[in-house]
Amino acid sequence: MITAATTAQALVRLALSWLAVVAAAFALLRLMPGDPVEMFLAHVNIRSGPDIVAAYRAQWGLDASVTLQFLHWLAGFVRFDWGLSFETGRPVAADFAARIPYSAAIGFGGMALAITGGFALGFFAAHRPGGRADALSRVFAVAGQALPAFAVGLIFLWVFGVQLSWIDAFGGGPIERVVLPVLLVAVFSLGSMSRLSRAGFLEVRNSFYYRTALAKGRSHLTALWFHGRAAGILTLVAGLAPELAWIVGGTAVAEIVFGVPGLSERVVQAIAHRDYAVLQTYVALVALWVVCVLQGARLLRRALDPRLA
Repeated sequence: MITAATTAQALVRLALSWLAVVAAAFALLRLMPGDPVEMFLAHVNIRSGPDIVAAYRAQWGLDASVTLQFLHWLAGFVRFDWGLSFETGRPVAADFAARIPYSAAIGFGGMALAITGGFALGFFAAHRPGGRADALSRVFAVAGQALPAFAVGLIFLWVFGVQLSWIDAFGGGPIERVVLPVLLVAVFSLGSMSRLSRAGFLEVRNSFYYRTALAKGRSHLTALWFHGRAAGILTLVAGLAPELAWIVGGTAVAEIVFGVPGLSERVVQAIAHRDYAVLQTYVALVALWVVCVLQGARLLRRALDPRLA
C-alpha cells in the first residue's frame, strides 16, 4: 500500500538524485576542452581580444565562480527560465518547446508499440515454449543487443526508400519523420519486453493453480491469460524502468538517422559550440525523466504487488 510517507520519501529521493546528477553534469561540462566564447568568436569571424572575450564572458555569466553559475542556473531552471543559447541568442525554452513534440512522439510511440507488442509476444512465447513465438522473441532480444541502432535505421531507409520505393529516403514526410523512427525505437525494445513478460507467464504456467485451472476445464490459452497476465505485467514493469531510460538514447539515434528536427539534432550542434545553456538544460531534462521513471516504476510495483510494501 502506498502511503503519504512513502510518496514523500520517493519525492525527496527523486529531488536529491536529480540534483546530484545535474550538479555533476554542470561541473563536467565546464571541464570540456574549448572555451565557448573563443569558439563563438571564431565561428562568427570576429577577431578576439582580452576585452572582447571578457565582455562576452560577463554577458553569458561565465565570469562568476562555478558554484554561483550553478545556483543562478538552478534558480532559473525551476522558473522555466532556461537562459539564452550562446550560439543563436534565442531562448532555450522556446527552442526546446518547438523540438520536444518530435522527440516525445518518437520516444513514447516507440515504447508504447514495444510494450504492447512485447507483452503479446511474451504471452504466446510462454504458451508454447520452443515454438515460433518463442523463437521470434529470442531473435528480437538478441538483435536488440547485437545490432547497432543506426545501422538498422539505415537499412530501413534502404529497404523502404530504395528497394520498395514506399518513401522518399531524403524526404521529410510523416513516414520518414515519425513512423520509421517510432518503428526503430520499438524494434530495439520489443525483444527485452517480450522476454520479460514471457518469464512472468512461465512462472504462472509452472504453478499449481494453473494446473488446477486446467483440471477444471479451462484451455491452456485461457488459463494462462486469466491467471498469468498479472504476473506478466509485474515482470514487465520491473524491467520497464531501464528501457524507458534507454529510450532517450534510442530516440536520439532515430532522430539523427532520419533527420528529425528533435532535441538530439540541437544537442549535437550545442556540443560542437560548447553551448552550455542548451547542454545543461538537456541533461537536466533527461535526468528528471530518468529519476521519475525509476521512482514511478518502484511505486507502481509496490501498488501491484503488496509483498513489496
